[in-house]
Amino acid sequence: MTAVSAILRRPLVGVQYIKGCLYIMLHTMHERKTICADNHDDPTLALAAQEHLLDGVTATRAAELFGALSDPTRVRIVGLLAHAELCVGDLCLVLGMSQPAVSHHLRLLRTLRIVEARKEGKHVFYSLLDDHIHQLFHQGVDHIQHG
Repeated sequence: MTAVSAILRRPLVGVQYIKGCLYIMLHTMHERKTICADNHDDPTLALAAQEHLLDGVTATRAAELFGALSDPTRVRIVGLLAHAELCVGDLCLVLGMSQPAVSHHLRLLRTLRIVEARKEGKHVFYSLLDDHIHQLFHQGVDHIQHG
């Protein structure tokens, strides 16, 4: 059994390629093994890494999600909705923005299934679609504040 195949029998957390070497992360972010074949003839590592390669549709949808969160105004909207359901008018007041501008951002967030709307009379209330978005937002903020 080669060193590569022995390591690849363990569950991978991630794979990273730096300076011609493939870094394999096993079990936790703290346990890291470096594997780099001089001649790169053994396809075992590449085949194992390929199992973790996202398909095109999933990669595109994830990029769209992260793209939506690349705008500071939309991140602020998500941050507000992570704590309370709010109507468009209240979002406008808190953000200091016009209703058309806020509605534009909300439309994009709805299209990407980040927020959902609930109509009550003349008011439309927005909230985060599910707990995944809530966790994603909080983990992102925790990451920024940690570093």
